[in-house]
Amino acid sequence: MNNESKVSKVLSILLSVVLVVSSFYLLYQVIRLNVLPSKFLFPLTIGVVVLDAIFILLLIYFSKNVVSKIVCIVLTLFICVASCMGGYYISKTQGALSNITNVAKHAKNTVSVIVKESSSIKNKSQLNGVSVGSLRLNEQGSKKVLKELSSEGIVLNQTEYDSMTALLEAFYNGEVDSIIINESSRSQILDMEAYSNFDSNTRVVYQTSYKVKNNDSATSVSDITSKPFNVLISGSDTRGGFDENGRSDVIMIATVNPKTHTILLTSVPRDFYVTTACDAGDGCMQGALDKITHTGIHGTNTTKRTVEQLLGIEINYTFKVGFDTVTDLVDALGGVDVNVEPGYATNSFAALSGFSVHEGVNHLNGEQALAFARERYSYTEGDRQRTKNQQQVLMGIVKEATKPSVITNYAAIMDTMANTFSTTMSNAEITDLIKYQLNNNPTWKMEQYMVDGTGDTLMCAELGDAASVMVPDQSTVKMAKDKINAVLAGKSSEDVK
Repeated sequence: MNNESKVSKVLSILLSVVLVVSSFYLLYQVIRLNVLPSKFLFPLTIGVVVLDAIFILLLIYFSKNVVSKIVCIVLTLFICVASCMGGYYISKTQGALSNITNVAKHAKNTVSVIVKESSSIKNKSQLNGVSVGSLRLNEQGSKKVLKELSSEGIVLNQTEYDSMTALLEAFYNGEVDSIIINESSRSQILDMEAYSNFDSNTRVVYQTSYKVKNNDSATSVSDITSKPFNVLISGSDTRGGFDENGRSDVIMIATVNPKTHTILLTSVPRDFYVTTACDAGDGCMQGALDKITHTGIHGTNTTKRTVEQLLGIEINYTFKVGFDTVTDLVDALGGVDVNVEPGYATNSFAALSGFSVHEGVNHLNGEQALAFARERYSYTEGDRQRTKNQQQVLMGIVKEATKPSVITNYAAIMDTMANTFSTTMSNAEITDLIKYQLNNNPTWKMEQYMVDGTGDTLMCAELGDAASVMVPDQSTVKMAKDKINAVLAGKSSEDVK
C-alpha cells in the first residue's frame, strides 16, 4: 500500500469516527429530550445506524477512485454537520424547558429610596439624617433598606403611612424629603393621574432587593394527555427582571381538554374589581377589594387564588409571562401579525410615540407588539379592547413559533423563551403533551370568552385610594364558570348560552 492510500485510509477512518460521534450526539440529545414517541424514535435510531454503516463502508472499502472518494467525504461531512446542529438545537430546547419549568422557590422584590429630581441629595451618603416616608404594608422592604444604610452609618428619620396616596402626598408636600417604595408599585403610581410624571420628576439614590417565598405550586392532573385541566396565564409587568413580582397585566385561564381537543381562553380584564385571596405567607390584603392586576405584586399564587375564588374553579397550573421580555421573543421570531378590525385603527399609543396601526393585518416588531398589547386609552372600550389585543399578540407568537422558518433563528428563540416564561407544569408533563401531539396530530379547536363589567371609581386596597376599576357583571362571571366547566366536561363552551 503506497503512502497516498495510507493517508486516504486514515482519513476515512477518522471521518467514520466523527460520523459515529456526531450521530451518537444527535441520538443522545433526542432521547434526553424525551418528546419523540416510540413509533418515531425507533425508526430514527435504525435509520441513523444504517446510514452511518453505509457511509463507513463507502469511505473505507468501496470508494476507490478520486471522484467517488471526494463525493463520499463531502456527504459524510454534511451529515456530521447536520447531526451536530440538530443535537445543538435539541440541547437548547432541553435547556429552555428546564428553565421554564424550574420555578424559583423565591421571588425578588426591589426596593428604592427616591428623592425629587430637584433635590440636592445626589447619593446615599447624603441621606444621613434625612426624613423618609414608607408604606406600613411594605415593612419588610423598608426594614431591609434602613438596616443596610444603618450598617454604613447612615440613619434616616422614618415616618410610616397607611396608603400609597398618603405617602405620595407627604413626599410632594415636603413632609418628608425621600420615600421608600417597592419597584413593583411604580406602575401603580404612574397609573394615578396626579403622579403620571413620577418617573421624570424623581430619581433613585439607593436601591436594594430581598427575596420572598414563592408559594405557587401545581395541582397536577393524573394524566395530562387525557384529563382536562386549567392553566392560569399571567402576564407580569416588571422592570427589574423576570424573577421579580409585578402587577398581573394579562390574566387568562386556558381550559384544555385533550380528549375533545378543545382549548378555551377566558380573559379577565386587569381592572376587574375583585376580592383578593391568597395563602398565608403571600402577604396580600386578604378579603380586600382591589383591581385584580394588583394581586401580582404579591406573586402569581395570589393571582391564582383570587381567580379561583372569583370563578369558583380549580387552577391546576400557572404560566407566567415576563411582559418586558416578550419584546425580545417577538423580535427573535421576526415579528408577529395582528388583525385590526374596522374602526380600531389608531396612531395614539401611550407606550410608543409615532407608532400606528391600520385596519387589517399589521406586522409588528417586539416594541410595537408590547405597545399594542398595553394600549387602552385609544379605545372607547378601554381595558376590554386591551385584553383582546393581548390575546392577538399571544396567538401571533404561537403562530410564528410553529412555522418551519423558526429554525433559522432557533437558538436565539430558545434562549429568549427561557427568560420569558415560567410554569408550574413539570418537564415530564410538557414532554408528554408534545408526544401526544406528535402521536395523534390532533386539530385543536380554539374558543374565547371574556368576563365584563361597568366602569367606576372605587377604593383600591393596594393604593389606599379610589381608582378607575371595572365592577364585575356577575352574569358574565357565571357564564365564564359555566363555559369552563362545559369544556372540562367534554363539551363546547359555545353550547353554553
